[in-house]
Amino acid sequence: MRDFVVITGFSGAGKSQAMACFEDAGYFCVDNLPPEMIGQLAELFEHEGSKVERAAVVSDVRGGEYFDGLVRVLDELAARGLPHRLLYLEASDDVLVNRFRETRRRHPLAEEAGAAHPVANPVGGRVARAIDSEREMLEPLRERATVSIDTSDLSAARLRKVVADKMLPRGSIGKLAVTFLTYGFKHGTPRDADLLFDVRFLPNPHYESELRPLTGLDQAVRQYVEASDGIEDFYAHLLPLLDYLLPQYEGEGKAHLTIGIGCTGGRHRSVVIAEHLARDYESRGDYLVDVVHRDVDKPPRTP
Repeated sequence: MRDFVVITGFSGAGKSQAMACFEDAGYFCVDNLPPEMIGQLAELFEHEGSKVERAAVVSDVRGGEYFDGLVRVLDELAARGLPHRLLYLEASDDVLVNRFRETRRRHPLAEEAGAAHPVANPVGGRVARAIDSEREMLEPLRERATVSIDTSDLSAARLRKVVADKMLPRGSIGKLAVTFLTYGFKHGTPRDADLLFDVRFLPNPHYESELRPLTGLDQAVRQYVEASDGIEDFYAHLLPLLDYLLPQYEGEGKAHLTIGIGCTGGRHRSVVIAEHLARDYESRGDYLVDVVHRDVDKPPRTP
């Protein structure tokens, strides 16, 4: 077998999406595999005549008491000379709690966390305590990871592209996937952007009372920004730069590129610019284009 990948990490960090990425690439995939069976599966694929050349398995705290043996199993794989890679997924505590709230799923360790704190135990607090327990269990694995990915700022689609970029063989994805990610500097720069462009030099629609509650997705704001002095010169410099860089990244085998476009709040100027760029590159058909507006729904600051 040419590639055996073990996927682990925090509950709610995106392991299912990561496994789907490997499945789309033709890997034999198994979810929630107890650690004791990982070695047997890897050895089975090593047998001469096996038709399975690539496999990915998810092993996490859903395995209960058996999960404690994952570190030992990985050591045994290494000692036996069975090649493998470990993909570790994590996210910030706030993001993980919110994901469980949105999906209304139970954390695998929530019952234990609730039993430890039976009084005044709201759902958010129970999940937070479960995450703390999970972190202790995962820490030895984090140190052994071949690749670690923080999924806090990643949508499901973007996570799959990042996994493909970092874990899949070159040439297995096809077209370069380009994400234009807008953000507000006051909310922090994105963690996973490959390129960052600051458009705060353009006039800010926030200071126009009728435009402030709108976003760059609204026609009035788009017309305001696109009529700004200097914007044509900006496009005249930026587009040739991207036209040069994107093929260079593609030539190096990169599968996914995130281009951050930032303004003060991430609601007006950056959104207009990113939408303009996305339309331009999508119309060419050379890339898989995606747009993510990270901060567009956050309330505008007071003047």
